[in-house]
Amino acid sequence: MNVTLSISPHPQRPKCSNPSPLVLASSSNYRPAVILPGLGNNSGDYNKLEQTLNSKYGVPTVVAKVSRLDWFRNAAGLLDTNYWRGTLQPRPVLDWYLKRVHDAVQEAKELAQGETLSLIGHSAGGWLARVYMEEFGLSHISLLLTLGTPHLPPPKGVSGVIDQTRGLLDYVEKNCSKAVYSPQLKSESSFDWFGEVTLDASLLLEPSSEKYIEGARIFGKSNPNVEAVVTTNSSQLVPEAAIMNTASTSPPNTTLRARFVGQGYKQVCGQADVWGDGVVPEVSAHLEGALNICLDGVYHSPVGSDDALRPWYGSPDVLEQWVEHLLN
Repeated sequence: MNVTLSISPHPQRPKCSNPSPLVLASSSNYRPAVILPGLGNNSGDYNKLEQTLNSKYGVPTVVAKVSRLDWFRNAAGLLDTNYWRGTLQPRPVLDWYLKRVHDAVQEAKELAQGETLSLIGHSAGGWLARVYMEEFGLSHISLLLTLGTPHLPPPKGVSGVIDQTRGLLDYVEKNCSKAVYSPQLKSESSFDWFGEVTLDASLLLEPSSEKYIEGARIFGKSNPNVEAVVTTNSSQLVPEAAIMNTASTSPPNTTLRARFVGQGYKQVCGQADVWGDGVVPEVSAHLEGALNICLDGVYHSPVGSDDALRPWYGSPDVLEQWVEHLLN
């Protein structure tokens, strides 16, 4: 099964599937899941998500063992000439991460007792999961679910945009298996395809007043006709990134924070004034061939999140909206 989850904070945003009501199955014999941490995160950031999946939903869950200091290993890429050319490849720079994922997968396979697994990749962990499956095989993987993952490489030739992955996302797009969603496919078909669910979001700042954040340009006012540089199947994107009340027709009030967030979005998709989860723009999190599911009001990371005021993808109320894909 191949699924992509994306969060939709505004009625004019790209069309995508909405999550269906969760119906828990009577059986607790669900396939185990492996969580792949995002860039800069450590394993402990996912403790609550791991515990909730285990205790509430009966999904045996393993988190790949990663510390924040481990990410400094990526600095080895600076010694590779491909880094400076923007043509960096995952190996050997990311061998350490792939090894941690493989160890977690082996642990989960013991729990699976011959059945298949699910991979849950948060942020960069989503595209790193695709690299892992390409390198280690995917016959034992029946679902890849990504949370706020930037799947698309940034556009070339856009002023002020630097590929922060130094070519890694180009490599993934060209060399890793494509997503194919078909709800009719059974786990026996997993030798030929992989399933993916990707979640993307807009940052909910004030739940009580339904305000969300888009990125914004450093200079200039709102432009209702602006479109994203990265291509998308969606017919329209919400314009100018700003703090905005979705029930109001008045011009959005661009804030310094929105401008700051927008510059981050621009580095990922080439456009500042688009919706996103505060780190990854929605347009970059959509993956062709996958099922894109939209959720509202979700922050990018477990670090700095609050289940009540600023929930992230793994917060209990948000988890309830996508966990069904782990229970199929």
